[in-house]
Amino acid sequence: MNIPNQLSLLRILLVPGVLVCLVYYEPQREWLRLLAFGLFLLGIVTDALDGFIARKYSLQTKLGSILDPIADKTLILSILIGCSSIKGLPDHMHIPAWFNITVISRDVFLILGTSVLFVIRGDWNVHPNLLGKCTTGAQMALIVVVFLNLPYKGFLLIVATVLTILSGINYVWKALRVLD
Repeated sequence: MNIPNQLSLLRILLVPGVLVCLVYYEPQREWLRLLAFGLFLLGIVTDALDGFIARKYSLQTKLGSILDPIADKTLILSILIGCSSIKGLPDHMHIPAWFNITVISRDVFLILGTSVLFVIRGDWNVHPNLLGKCTTGAQMALIVVVFLNLPYKGFLLIVATVLTILSGINYVWKALRVLD
């Protein structure tokens, strides 16, 4: 297993640590929020690093093309869902359920569409596009704002929602073109 794939696995392994920090957070244990944020930042860094290393040293693999988006989705969705459902978090960390439903719905459509294409074509050909990367970036930025209680939460919720919907539509449109 090459270094980019190991970094993707590390990102997946960060998820339980982040969730434990969020579940056991209390105002007198502020360090848990900061640790969760630090682990999330480490996840962001490993995401950028694994892609850079894979491209620079031609280490792209089929496993990496599957593992990288799974790692991204697992890290982002676990935090978003945690910030929607864990009761003891401060109000500024609350993510509305409708946003998570939007993100999860898009991801379900992506998984189903990719699976259908795999069954029909016999090939797993996943290529992220700029809109998808912007969507992931907006979702990550929203998480940063939520953790740090910055004043841009409402704005980023709107931006991330619009990008999530547009990227979902874009992936469906591309899949339909491939099927034709």
